[in-house]
Amino acid sequence: MDTMLLRILVSTIVVSLLIFIILLIKKLLNNHMTVKAQYHIWYFLCIPILATFLPWNYFYLGEGIQYFKSLLFFQRDMTSKSERINGVDAFQASNSDLLQDFTVSVNKSTPDFVYHTFFIVWVIGVILFVGAAVYSNYQIYRIKKSAAAVHDQKLNQLLEVCKEMVGVKRNIRLRETSLITSPITFGVFQPYIFIPSKTREAFSLNELKYVFLHELHHHKSKDLFVNYVMWIFRIIYWFNPFVWYALKRIRMDRELACDASVLNLLDESGYIEYGHTIIRFADKKYDRAFEQFAPGIGGTKKQIKQRIQCIASFSRDSPLLKWKSKVICTVLGILVLFLAPITTVIASPDDVYQFSGKNADYEDLSSYFEGYEGSFVLYDPSKNQYQIYNREMSEQRISPDSTYKIYSALFALESNVISTNNNEQVWDRKIHSFPEWNQNQSLATALSRSVNWYFQNTDREVGKKQLQEYFHKIKYGNEDLSGNLDSYWMESSLKISPIEQVQLLYALEENQLGFKADNIKAVKKAILIDVQKNGRLYGKTGTGMVNGKNVNGWFIGFVDKGYNRFYFAINIQNKDGQAQGSKAAEIAKQILRHKKIY
Repeated sequence: MDTMLLRILVSTIVVSLLIFIILLIKKLLNNHMTVKAQYHIWYFLCIPILATFLPWNYFYLGEGIQYFKSLLFFQRDMTSKSERINGVDAFQASNSDLLQDFTVSVNKSTPDFVYHTFFIVWVIGVILFVGAAVYSNYQIYRIKKSAAAVHDQKLNQLLEVCKEMVGVKRNIRLRETSLITSPITFGVFQPYIFIPSKTREAFSLNELKYVFLHELHHHKSKDLFVNYVMWIFRIIYWFNPFVWYALKRIRMDRELACDASVLNLLDESGYIEYGHTIIRFADKKYDRAFEQFAPGIGGTKKQIKQRIQCIASFSRDSPLLKWKSKVICTVLGILVLFLAPITTVIASPDDVYQFSGKNADYEDLSSYFEGYEGSFVLYDPSKNQYQIYNREMSEQRISPDSTYKIYSALFALESNVISTNNNEQVWDRKIHSFPEWNQNQSLATALSRSVNWYFQNTDREVGKKQLQEYFHKIKYGNEDLSGNLDSYWMESSLKISPIEQVQLLYALEENQLGFKADNIKAVKKAILIDVQKNGRLYGKTGTGMVNGKNVNGWFIGFVDKGYNRFYFAINIQNKDGQAQGSKAAEIAKQILRHKKIY
């Protein structure tokens, strides 16, 4: 829920910033742009909202998105000063510490109910504005139903002449109705021009020519389609006053651009007549219920005044002015393309790992997960076969919590921050809730007891830049270290799916990651849990605790069984806060036992 809200928030900031930039350009470079260009630059507002839904991973922009994330440092979680231990190992093992929950609570700065409240308010607003759009289109439908075809031969001939002048080849239906006081145009697929019932008596053919030229240019410029895009903006950003102001300016610029297009077809003597025709429609404005969908020649006195001033000062665009307009629009376009991906940095497509599933069997293990939502992934390299329970959750990337420490230890060894023979970290005398943490730690004890401060120390010594390179090298989940260096793995920015956990364990054990064999051996030795006649069990638990509730339980590892190895990952979640790594390990052992693997 908060991810969706943050995406809307970031998108709102980007759109607001773009509106400010466009207004600034229009103010500073007004004399260096054509009237049409000043209207068309508003089209760039479409890009940020499109960027929110574009599948950036298909455009190979994943690294760029990660770069944006690293720059923005969106950080919503803080490590709690209070540390708690939850859950007790339900079974005995050679290294039982590896199956306990040494869990530190993470506090979200904003309670979930606040996110829910804001989301509900936004949805209510969206529903209301969708309703307004539906009502507006209903009003237009009423106009269409009440309108009668215009059979006046002179008017229809005049319309055809105007179509030829403007360059419109589509069939435009001319209708008259008593429900409007000013001409309007409507219809993306089947275009109409509606005129008030007594227009023919009140206006001369010459004046009606200017009306038709104006309305036809709306069709030619695809303004009717733009109107719907503007309504989408209004629906999504109904709470943003900058968007409301921008939409008002867009409507005005649209009419100015349309006026300029008409004037380009006339000689100077026609400018005055065209201006007088517009004045006659001042304040005879169509119903505001559908103004966004059906542009027309009329407007308020203030709007008409501005348009008349522009007509009075009108001059045809010079080649130099057109060239400068293109340069300005190109530069703005480059800037927008740079800003657009920012709208996806919070909830980008990397939240889900796209698994082909070609060599996978999907099975029902729900009986093992009573009271929990969860997934289980097992990989048998000898058959190159996956067995998966709950494909959707198996592809969903979530925080790795303490399971990441397998790789944190490896990175520290590879960076020579520690070594296989010298890996002790000195306790700083800070008292922790776990007695096991309040002493000097070696790599083996730190992994066994999941000692946070040990890996926080080594991460700092390795450095964020080097860590980012390592995570990129092994392709660890979303590779996102934009969270705090001490907690990016604790229900924060770094996320990985159960399938990826299994794939990485296989690559690590088979030494496909390019790390030193001695370092891999040292880490493997530290995560040995149990030795039995039928195999050895290696693994690491992880528990995600948010606001004192265990929301995320992990157990990942592998079983050495003769000449075969089986790699597995299990994740459980529970709305009541009972999802612990120890419980995940218990379920995993039951499944492995049932499959006669361990």
